[in-house]
Amino acid sequence: MKSRWLAVVALAAIGAAVYGGKVLATPATTPGFSGTTLAKATLGDLDIKAHTSPADLWKLQLKTKGDSDLYVQQNTWDPTLCGGCIPSTGWHTHPGPSIIVVTQGTVTVYEGDDPSCTPHVFSANGANSFVDIGGGDVHMIRNESGAVAKTVAVQFVPKGADRRIDVTPAPGNCPF
Repeated sequence: MKSRWLAVVALAAIGAAVYGGKVLATPATTPGFSGTTLAKATLGDLDIKAHTSPADLWKLQLKTKGDSDLYVQQNTWDPTLCGGCIPSTGWHTHPGPSIIVVTQGTVTVYEGDDPSCTPHVFSANGANSFVDIGGGDVHMIRNESGAVAKTVAVQFVPKGADRRIDVTPAPGNCPF
């Protein structure tokens, strides 16, 4: 019962922050890309276990040790703001995991440790979500479609840690 209560409190905190209108702008990494923090909350230790009834259909476990900062982030790639360039996040990582949903358009994800620079395409009208495991997973997200693209990300990071860590120089596996 306690874990369900924590889940309810966490979701309520996110909802209150979003609907309360707390919006913090973050600077663009490259022309045509912008990120906005829609909500931020600090949570204590989590030990959440949830499942369906019967339990073998679906299970979730979320456990943290120490305080976490939870972010709800909206990202926008708009090629019209940079004269038709290919807007991107630039190479970066996060100290914790992110769950990302594409809400408009199409984005392409590249991994810094992939020697073949394989594009992973996600679209609001298709495969519309992905998980960034964080913890040093270097990646770049680009909008190669020519139209506006948007995502919403839910991120867990250690309390007080930088939400995003830029990586320079570029990993060198991609020609961009």
